Amino acid sequence: MIAGLLLAAGGARRFGSQKLLEPINGSPIVVRSATVLAAETDELWVVVGFESDAVRRALAGVPARIVENDKWEEGLSSSLAAGIRALDSTMDAVVIGLGDQPSLDQEVVRNVIATWRTTGRPIVSARYRGTRGHPVLLDRSVFDEAARVTGDVGARDLIARDPSRVASVDVNADSPRDVDTRDDLAALER
Repeated sequence: MIAGLLLAAGGARRFGSQKLLEPINGSPIVVRSATVLAAETDELWVVVGFESDAVRRALAGVPARIVENDKWEEGLSSSLAAGIRALDSTMDAVVIGLGDQPSLDQEVVRNVIATWRTTGRPIVSARYRGTRGHPVLLDRSVFDEAARVTGDVGARDLIARDPSRVASVDVNADSPRDVDTRDDLAALER
């Protein structure tokens, strides 16, 4: 079984308010991000933190398990660790996505999973025109290691630690845009 893990706990400091609740074409950013990940995985977990009650309400119609990250201010890796620890023992791998990337392509998620199945590598990452990005898949064999990462870098250190265990899915497109500012949101709406 493959889990989807959406990291949606950050403080949205550059945006100035809870950006994940902002609508794009009538749907909150976090719902769009969750829907893409849920469509390609067996079960979805969403890690929340900043304004978690509001994010939970926005996700009410999305079939997902909610994981509260009380340490969300410590950075992205605290959400990754909280999510990994919450997964149940039936999960063979987890596909990690970001709550503020509503334009993630489902086909890229599908290709990351297919690459894990064909290569057997414990880490698979999308690579957009040579630059690593999300989604990132982690095999159960690296869950313990992933649950111990620190800082605001998520799985980046895990990937860099031993490149021989990483497979890449090359995508001839720009990386999905993060919504970090109101200008980013306006650009996605266009």
